[in-house]
Amino acid sequence: MTQPAHALSQLDALEAEAMHIVREVVAQMERPALLFSGGKDSICLLQIAIRAFAPAPVPMPIVHIDTGQNFPEVLEYRDRIVEEHGLKLVVGSVQAAIDEGRVKEEPNRSRNRIQTPVLLETIEQNRFDACMGGARRDEEKARAKERVFSFRDDFGQWDPRNQRPELWNLYNGKVHQGESIRVFPLSNWTELDIWDYIRSREIEVPSIYYAHEREVFLRDGMWMAANEFAVPGENDEVVTRKVRYRTVGDATLTAAVESEADDIDKIIEETAATRLTERGATRGDDRVSEAAMEDRKKEGYF
Repeated sequence: MTQPAHALSQLDALEAEAMHIVREVVAQMERPALLFSGGKDSICLLQIAIRAFAPAPVPMPIVHIDTGQNFPEVLEYRDRIVEEHGLKLVVGSVQAAIDEGRVKEEPNRSRNRIQTPVLLETIEQNRFDACMGGARRDEEKARAKERVFSFRDDFGQWDPRNQRPELWNLYNGKVHQGESIRVFPLSNWTELDIWDYIRSREIEVPSIYYAHEREVFLRDGMWMAANEFAVPGENDEVVTRKVRYRTVGDATLTAAVESEADDIDKIIEETAATRLTERGATRGDDRVSEAAMEDRKKEGYF
């Protein structure tokens, strides 16, 4: 049986759903924002927002919580995209918070956990009542528990046992002063959907997503880039490998995978064959404990 000519493909249906959610946020909320890390998911979400409101500009600021330990390719990409589309960029600086004594860096130099108070402070200062992000349910167990409109109390905290019901595509954005909503328009996407979308819409992503030669060393079974943020130990052997990044995060904790996927088609083929999510395979911050992500989300992490 052939499909009707008007039938949407899976990718078109996912895009339409995400556009509906983005527009719903702007319609319901007074001061929405879009969180942007320069990673593939937030890139796709931003492109969906651009398409959702075209030819008008995106009617909300773009927020980046800058740990000060980013890959330079990602920051270069962020600044270029912001300029190209005339976006308003709001940066919450973890380094500034450390310098001013508002947060304290952990002994292992990771800034992953101390992003949370900087994010909450940025939300409070700008009075954002909704923050959209590119998290997907397939990434991690805690994210699979989230609603599309995920309520946060006036401390910015999330209670997975006390969430609002979501019937069909009806979303409840009602909040009192100080409360907010985290919104996940890409909840129903998979990593493979993301790469299919990037290919079909010809979206540029930072070069570190493609296979390239890099100096790396093994730490906890993961290939870490040797740089000022991830310094090899005395017994760590630094070698040159052809690697790529499946996810973008803090350079201290984000690992690469060995790969020959230097173009989009090869990435899609590689992604289709893998049985590990990108966070499970390459994010050291999610290996702290079985409930590492959920614990951080309860504290206010995105």
